Amino acid sequence: MIAWFWRGLVLGFAIAAPVGPIGLLCIRRTLNQGRGSGLASGLGAASADAFYGSVAAFGLAFVADFLTAQQMALRLVGGIFLIWVGVRAARARPTVLGAASVMARPRRAQLAADFASTFLFTLTNPLTILSFTLVFAGLGLAAGSGAYSEAAGLVAGVFSGSALWWLLLSTVVGLWRRRIRPQHLHLLNVGAGAMIALFGLVILAGLLPD
Repeated sequence: MIAWFWRGLVLGFAIAAPVGPIGLLCIRRTLNQGRGSGLASGLGAASADAFYGSVAAFGLAFVADFLTAQQMALRLVGGIFLIWVGVRAARARPTVLGAASVMARPRRAQLAADFASTFLFTLTNPLTILSFTLVFAGLGLAAGSGAYSEAAGLVAGVFSGSALWWLLLSTVVGLWRRRIRPQHLHLLNVGAGAMIALFGLVILAGLLPD
């Protein structure tokens, strides 16, 4: 089981590392609201990855079938959600990053909202199940194989590796927070918001018939 955990950790880190809409959202929230907000956002994505990894590893066919059947609706919701988040980010007023604000901790309600938003958005891509199924099969752990201890170790590793990436990202970005002025933060908000909204438009464009 320990060996499978380490394999999952490497896999989870590799899956999380490419900077996409969730990465941009994590960076923006870290700069605007602090490292806790950025980490909470990343952990939401890591939890969704672990959920999909569990579906693939334990062979929960009824869950996979339901989510795959609802793929169009989930992507529609995900695309609209990203556009909404992008517009809000672009219009957000920069936070004054004084010494007190740098050390301030987001409220629990805000952290919960940050976690939930990225968790739900990551769940709007049910094809992640297929990706995990193919990877797990390549590692010799096919869904429904009955190797539950290996599956549990692999899923725990995926979550830990993904969480490790988000911890590193939010920490590194947080170290630069003191050096960023409000005008720079405004430009970052607009740029990140535009990119996030663009991701949403690309998702919606993919739903159009050929």
